[in-house]
Amino acid sequence: MKNYIQAGANLTVLAAAAVASGGGVLTGSIFGVAQGAAEIGDEIVVSRFGVFELPKLEAQAWTAGVKVYWDDGNSRCTTAASGNTLIGAAVEIAANPSPTGKVLLDGAIR
Repeated sequence: MKNYIQAGANLTVLAAAAVASGGGVLTGSIFGVAQGAAEIGDEIVVSRFGVFELPKLEAQAWTAGVKVYWDDGNSRCTTAASGNTLIGAAVEIAANPSPTGKVLLDGAIR
């Protein structure tokens, strides 16, 4: 195919904020997990597919399959949709309280 560019599982984007390896990166509607560290404005490769353990709002309990959103202002996941970006679904229970949860990123842009 002449117009094929890439699979899109990993993308290079510009970091809108400083991020550590394994941190969440939101660029417009594209969410991914940083493969390395970056400062504001640096290019960073992000993974858009897979299951990742990510920081979450500790006071929330998750059930497997619940929709998970990225709260960019607090750099964490939440089940609250309002003002946040849908990034995937929880793959297992996460207790209240717990600092992290396991999230399936499916790469969809919402």
